[in-house]
Amino acid sequence: MNHSLSLSTELIKNFTIYFEKCVRGYHLINKNPIKESIWESINTQILIYSGCTILSESNGSHLPGSDISSSIGNFSNKSVKYTEKTYSKFKISSYRLTTVCSSSNPGNIIDIIAEIDKRKNFEYYSIIARYENTNPTNINEKNHYDWIIIPSNHPLVNPSSYIWSPTIGKNGKNKDIQIGWETNIINGSSMKICFSMSSQLWLSINLDTEFKEKYIISTTQTNIQPIMDYIKLSDIYN
Repeated sequence: MNHSLSLSTELIKNFTIYFEKCVRGYHLINKNPIKESIWESINTQILIYSGCTILSESNGSHLPGSDISSSIGNFSNKSVKYTEKTYSKFKISSYRLTTVCSSSNPGNIIDIIAEIDKRKNFEYYSIIARYENTNPTNINEKNHYDWIIIPSNHPLVNPSSYIWSPTIGKNGKNKDIQIGWETNIINGSSMKICFSMSSQLWLSINLDTEFKEKYIISTTQTNIQPIMDYIKLSDIYN
């Protein structure tokens, strides 16, 4: 199975250029980190400036599945925060799976995997991963951003790659019960489903060096010191 990005060298070059420009442009106005619907908007701009045609957008609807449909494929946008400064580990929240598993009906892993695969109506995960400046008064400390594009069939994000087991916990009477599902750990990555959180699927991702070289499209660091606001911008273009 092909897990490559199938994107031209020229397109990736454009992605790199416009990702860096969009991140810098955003932080010329905004202090808040890039995440959620902001990332979808920025991702759309990058695609357009890189020569791609946008067919549809979810416009921050938070519905499961594809967020951007384009001439080069469909993208599911995710924003994540690195858990450490190695820029390797983060978690992705994904589908709520109450239709196939819950505390009252734990379900079976065959049906659960089938449901996850059925909802993947996109070719790529488009992830902006950040490591935030923890000391905003230090102007020399910058926010770090990576743009990661992962094929949706890659083993790292494929539930069939893992071995699934029931997660056992305690109820109010101190009785062992199933509270979710969890997988084994493969090269630092794993998945889990927590019934108490609407049976939401979580992906814990660990990026090794080879993965970073293949799938991190662009990296940039920027100071969070806005020099513009919306009123000044309006005055300039009045």
